[in-house]
Amino acid sequence: MSKQLYEVGEQPPLGLVPEKMHAWLIRPERFGKPMEAFQKEVVDTPSIADDEVLVYVMAAGINYNNVWAALGIPVNVIAARNKNGEPEPFHIGGSDASGIVYKVGKDVTNVKVGDEVVMHCGTFNRNCEWVKGGGDPMYSPSFKIWGYETNFGSFAQFTRVQGQQCMPKPKHMNWEEAASYALVAATAWRMLHGWESSSIKKGDVALIWGGAGGLGSMAIQIAKAAGATSVAMVSGQDKFDYCMKLGAKGCINRNDFDHWGMLPHWKDNAGYGKWLKGVRSFGAKIWEVLGEKRAPNLVFEHPGESTIPSSIFVCETGGMVVVCAGTSGYNATVDLRYLWMRQKRLQGSHFANTVQCNEMNQLALRGELDPCMSRAFVYDELPDAHLLMHDNKHPHGNMAVLIGAPSFGLGASGKPEVEMVHPVLPKG
Repeated sequence: MSKQLYEVGEQPPLGLVPEKMHAWLIRPERFGKPMEAFQKEVVDTPSIADDEVLVYVMAAGINYNNVWAALGIPVNVIAARNKNGEPEPFHIGGSDASGIVYKVGKDVTNVKVGDEVVMHCGTFNRNCEWVKGGGDPMYSPSFKIWGYETNFGSFAQFTRVQGQQCMPKPKHMNWEEAASYALVAATAWRMLHGWESSSIKKGDVALIWGGAGGLGSMAIQIAKAAGATSVAMVSGQDKFDYCMKLGAKGCINRNDFDHWGMLPHWKDNAGYGKWLKGVRSFGAKIWEVLGEKRAPNLVFEHPGESTIPSSIFVCETGGMVVVCAGTSGYNATVDLRYLWMRQKRLQGSHFANTVQCNEMNQLALRGELDPCMSRAFVYDELPDAHLLMHDNKHPHGNMAVLIGAPSFGLGASGKPEVEMVHPVLPKG
């Protein structure tokens, strides 16, 4: 006889979906730091549409978007959904996961009940005219990030996703490893491979900002797989070894320079001259790391305000600065002379489409993309993981939390990967 609710870590029989589920919820009346905003509750298990899948979540990845959801800023995601007609007065976050397919909509053909999957976070309305016309779903007005802009993410026993979000789980990864990489790796893949003639290729040089972070650790590996050379930008000497093991040619400590920030006005001769001296010194450091006078063909950007002026300056003639965020601020300044005279490209990028996500996942399936999971948590520690991110005290790489998996799995090291200082690197 089936039960209405199963305890966390107690897996229902395959294909049996209980009426209720355990989940971590955010409600507007407790917006704030993660320890207060996230609370355990029991809610109805979501139903699925014809193009959707219900997945029993084994582990979930931790990303900064649900720190924002907890705070209620810069967007109150609950109010935004309520305004669009979705009634739930709560948010179940989580935009990365690994799990087992438990129920499949009648129009889903790429997965079946029992399949072990990882999920990317890009969702869109398949009936959107842009999508039906063959347009990139990333540009559809219906595009949303699952588990942030949509409800019923991976911080629950069951999650509702579109069939196209499901990708094969790498068999050599445990549940928590497999849950940790898809969002950042897919974002990095589009940044490096999504822009035709400006995409990364063999022989290129890539400057990777935040090389020891979740995005940067993926970018270094993707560039290496393409036959490119990476120079990693980091915040301290302690991160050099980590990035080098991932495949970076060398590292630069950003704290060795003080010219960061918005550009002085071009009429401010003294201020601009000081900045120019600093950025030229930075460029010379890149040459030193490479062992030759070469400029980066591609600059992998996300700090934004503090770094865009330097990134554009040091980028090679005809090269590209691709940016997916503004972690240091959004009001970036540009000396257009370097952009037009040297015919450089400043390109915005945001997550990835279904094809690009699966291209990225092929690297993971082949063992050429390490998830760089530095720490895993048990279910009750989900707020703690987000607090580490909120306080900028999280370890290098990516984090995950067990949801349905009853215990930590064994990774390539043969040991439970509860807190790894460095990733277990793929062979070759």
